[in-house]
Amino acid sequence: QVQLVESGGGLVQPGGSLRLSCVVSGFTVDDYEVGWFRRAPGKEREGVSCISASDDITYYADSVKGRFTISRDKAKNALYLQLNSITPDDTAVYYCATRLTQRIEVICRPSAMHYWGEGTLVTVSS
Repeated sequence: QVQLVESGGGLVQPGGSLRLSCVVSGFTVDDYEVGWFRRAPGKEREGVSCISASDDITYYADSVKGRFTISRDKAKNALYLQLNSITPDDTAVYYCATRLTQRIEVICRPSAMHYWGEGTLVTVSS
């Protein structure tokens, strides 16, 4: 059974940092595309950052390039998102998701993903 469980959200001040974690089960984290998505208040869910199977092709949304870093740990079967230089626009529920197809590519579109976690809330406020 495929499961994804996020953690690490919380309240953070502008300019601060946070690390989100997603522990997965039912599949191996580096065998498929996995990624982070977010839904900000009043907005649609969007792709933040994704990483491909095996070859580590990465995608970052323009709004987070240079500030967020995606990584994964096969030994822990986990996916991470390091958030730095956080701004109020980063306030959102963050979800991890996976697309269980074996093509080595990054799509990072919500409609393309097959399984989702429940999300973890990040609130940026002073």
